[in-house]
Amino acid sequence: MARATLTIIVPIILVQVISTYVFYDNHWKVVSRRMAADLAADIATIQAVIENYPSPEQRAWMIENASQTMGLDVTLQFGSMLTGPTVMNGESDLADPLPEALWQALHRPFTVDLFEFRTDRLVSIRVQSEGGVLTVLVPRRRVLNNNTYVFVLWMTGSSMLLFGVATAYLRSQVRTVRRLAQAADSFGKGREGPDFPAEGAFEVRQAARAFNIMRDRIQRQMTQRTDMLAGVSHDLRTPLTRMKLQLSMMSTTSAEDIAALYEDLGEMERMLEAYLAFARGDGAEEAAPTDPAELLEKVVHRFRREGADIALEIANVSGPLAIKAIAFERCLGNIIGNATRYGKHVRVSASHTGPYFLVLVDDNGPGIPEAQREEAFKAFHRLEPSRNPMTGGVGLGMTIARDIVRGMGGEITLNKSPDGGLRVTIRIPL
Repeated sequence: MARATLTIIVPIILVQVISTYVFYDNHWKVVSRRMAADLAADIATIQAVIENYPSPEQRAWMIENASQTMGLDVTLQFGSMLTGPTVMNGESDLADPLPEALWQALHRPFTVDLFEFRTDRLVSIRVQSEGGVLTVLVPRRRVLNNNTYVFVLWMTGSSMLLFGVATAYLRSQVRTVRRLAQAADSFGKGREGPDFPAEGAFEVRQAARAFNIMRDRIQRQMTQRTDMLAGVSHDLRTPLTRMKLQLSMMSTTSAEDIAALYEDLGEMERMLEAYLAFARGDGAEEAAPTDPAELLEKVVHRFRREGADIALEIANVSGPLAIKAIAFERCLGNIIGNATRYGKHVRVSASHTGPYFLVLVDDNGPGIPEAQREEAFKAFHRLEPSRNPMTGGVGLGMTIARDIVRGMGGEITLNKSPDGGLRVTIRIPL
């Protein structure tokens, strides 16, 4: 919004500066000179008539005529003297054109006082005549160009109006862009919502339509993947079930061989479940308000029933969190399961820290070297040097966990634990 506003303000200021320069350099100066020249010509005419026709009747006629036709109040003070030419008590930028024009028209001493009659808005001009001093009171409108104030008011008013209209328009466009960003952020966090309405400028409407199409395509692909995996799961489980049935009906095979075959089938089922969980992800579940503390207690209680030594600390957790509960439970299960597998004591803590829901899982196991922590998230990759290869698993637990967390707009990281083992940090945006 600030950049867009600056984009409007800079051209407006530039236009104002250029217009003001052109106005003052051309229009104001030209008009002021013409007004000064006209006034100087009128005063020179009055002076010439009074000097060439010195009779009282003719002077009275000239003074009366100047008042009626020229709007000038003329008086003649006999015997007075002026020294000049000079401008008295006047602002030079307003008075310069007038004394220049008077001197060119009269070539006599004169004085100009712009502020002698402040209440009457008159300008006093005194000219040295042959018989005395000719005093002419001139309305200020004949000396000063009032278009200046009109110009300033017009420029200021039009600029403020233009700025107001542009700001209101920009606010509406920026509001639409922000809503689009919020819709994209919610979709990235796995929170479903209605289609974003295509409104605003053409480019914004185009972006909104593209976003809706993109979201529909992603959702359609996720639905197709889920349906395909459901069919694959059904097709693969059917022959496994038949193999189990055939094993149960075999009588010639030794009990040890049958037990080994059952173990192999169980391993195949576990591998199949892990592959399907990784491929399926959390696309079929929608985010809903969930109590994260209750979910954590449920997962920890399940592992405690299996004999795991887990300490749970929940602080500053208030209100539900919009998450995919089943997927997040699977994520916590994978992480806490790894911790209990490689450490004798596990500590789980949760809190609302800033804009995040934070979960820390610490264990006192062997940990993971810093150079290999990113490899722990690779699919089908097991860290043989730091993890016992006989503990089972296909190398998908941490991959599935990070995929779930990122699907909710969060992040998962690995660090060294204060307990000596591995610390897993989960951040979910509120």
